[in-house]
Amino acid sequence: MPVSRRLRQLKGLLASLLITAPGLAPAAGAAELLELRFDGLELPVNLEQLDGWSKSPSGRPVSGGGDLAIWLDLLDPRSRQDLKILLRAPLLRDTSFGQQLLDSWAGSQMLARLGDLLTTPDGRSSTAVLQTTLRRLLETRQDVSTIGLLRALPVQRLSLQLDGLYDLALQWRQQIDLQRQALRRLQALALPERRTVPFAFGERTTRRARRLGLSVAHRPQLLPLEIWSAPAPGRQGSVASERPWLLMMPGLGGNADQFGWLAGELADRGWPVVVVQHPGSDGPALKAALDGQRPPPGAETLAIRLADIKAVLAAQRRGELPVQGKGVVLLGHSMGGLSALLAAGVAPEPGLMERCRKALDRLPIANPSRLLQCQLPSTQLPERSTPPADLRGLVLLNGFGSLLWPRRGLASLRVPVLMVGGSLDLVTPPLEEQLRLFLQGRDPRSRLVMVEGGSHFSPVRLMPTDEVLFRLDAELVGVDPARVQSALLRLTTEYLHTLEQPLLLPAQRRVHQGVTLDVLDAAAARRWQAGLQP
Repeated sequence: MPVSRRLRQLKGLLASLLITAPGLAPAAGAAELLELRFDGLELPVNLEQLDGWSKSPSGRPVSGGGDLAIWLDLLDPRSRQDLKILLRAPLLRDTSFGQQLLDSWAGSQMLARLGDLLTTPDGRSSTAVLQTTLRRLLETRQDVSTIGLLRALPVQRLSLQLDGLYDLALQWRQQIDLQRQALRRLQALALPERRTVPFAFGERTTRRARRLGLSVAHRPQLLPLEIWSAPAPGRQGSVASERPWLLMMPGLGGNADQFGWLAGELADRGWPVVVVQHPGSDGPALKAALDGQRPPPGAETLAIRLADIKAVLAAQRRGELPVQGKGVVLLGHSMGGLSALLAAGVAPEPGLMERCRKALDRLPIANPSRLLQCQLPSTQLPERSTPPADLRGLVLLNGFGSLLWPRRGLASLRVPVLMVGGSLDLVTPPLEEQLRLFLQGRDPRSRLVMVEGGSHFSPVRLMPTDEVLFRLDAELVGVDPARVQSALLRLTTEYLHTLEQPLLLPAQRRVHQGVTLDVLDAAAARRWQAGLQP
């Protein structure tokens, strides 16, 4: 339904409720009246009646719904059911995790934005009372629903700014529509088409990773590493001697073994790989947060991640790691990609705090990576990193940094970048987080790749132990991750070849086992961006 029509229907419903529902008078007691404000209209709603209506099965009247039920049942069936789910669904399912989330930076930001929408009668934010009430409820209940929270707030009357709430929902819908339009524009680009033959995973002699712990000065425990050594060069010795080694970094909450599919296959093809696992921002840290043992990890872990990278690079140079290569390539997924850029010496542009102030005026649900970026001013990041002298290139899978580098930050990078995004990525939206960054680069070997139907989690191979942590809907997973990973393996090997020989990866549309990858050079990326202009 068009947005304008939905707005007119909602305004009409609220207006008729305001005029013809005298039964909705303020009730005695705390938080019994919710005043809905929308486009100049003000509607008092009895929370006891709203609670009763939300409990009714679809299509059946129920006692307790009162006069309000008559009007809410005028909504179309889908909207009516969505509203009931919103009211009854748990905001927080686990007591311990809920407490830790409230203590985290991201949780406090989300609560502050919600408090701006739910205000006291004199217009003040309800953030403080929301936080206090949530903590009290979490001490006595296993989960807390929206309607339960509203009824428990210790104020007699509340105002909900439906304009702002609707704006948040509109953000999400507009982001989805924008990415669909961008995909259509991308598909309209005149690119030569190429069908690629997949590598069969494990078709070569396979080896298991060698796991070892590296002693580092900044951690009390050993730093876990997975080492994937390349086979002896054989007849390809002259080519192999030109090959770099790769240092891989998982994303926030990720484990090293989730990228064994890529590390092992690249090692089998002649590129030695080290995968670093970052304790404190890996899978066990995420599980500890879910168990209520610690706050969820965030941008505060970037400093120690960068120290990890620096320590691994230094250990390899000293000959303490069983990997050799002519230079190094940094490869990271999501926050691992952000770590790679910072480790490569790309410092955030001045003015980040002011950009974040504007970005967080409303909850950035259309680009959650901005919450992580805007936590950086409150963390202790080291001085600008000196890029490794032997750095050969970067591979960024679903990377981000639009607020850190809004203009020319990547122009200082003197190595090529392979930047990969997905058309269904709603965590690091590709137009903001990949296209804009890519256009700042200067190296003619750099490429931007869009995976049609790919999501933020397409490069991640979940292990059996990860199922507890990641219960993702099909919309978040995208097209079959195994086929996407097969396509990314071939693409990555071709990109790595361009670092060894005077080759350029051509701009093209690659079809790989039914998965389409649009490979863009700078000229094609500019044409795509021009097609997106209004």
